[in-house]
Amino acid sequence: MKVHKGDTVLVISGKDKGAKGKVIQAYPTRNKVLVEGVNRIKKHTAVSRNERGASSGGIVTQEAPIHVSNVMVVDSDGNPTRIGYRIDAETGKKVRVSKRNGKDI
Repeated sequence: MKVHKGDTVLVISGKDKGAKGKVIQAYPTRNKVLVEGVNRIKKHTAVSRNERGASSGGIVTQEAPIHVSNVMVVDSDGNPTRIGYRIDAETGKKVRVSKRNGKDI
């Protein structure tokens, strides 16, 4: 999966199309990412009491994962781009590269 935690992404399809956000968590086995402020859902939780007697529960708004095909990584210029790889000559490691401008991500 070419999208990693900490990347800034642009949502390109779905109800939140056009929204930008930071990837909070990536789920490579499910091909999904959790994006800050995108795909917000309301989760109903049962009321329960903790040790101190305070009750917690009710309706909680939180982000839900979105499929990785619905987002594009935003490069250093602020434009959405596809991701490629190149091998770094010094270290021999794979480096992610923007297909739009050729710069490292």
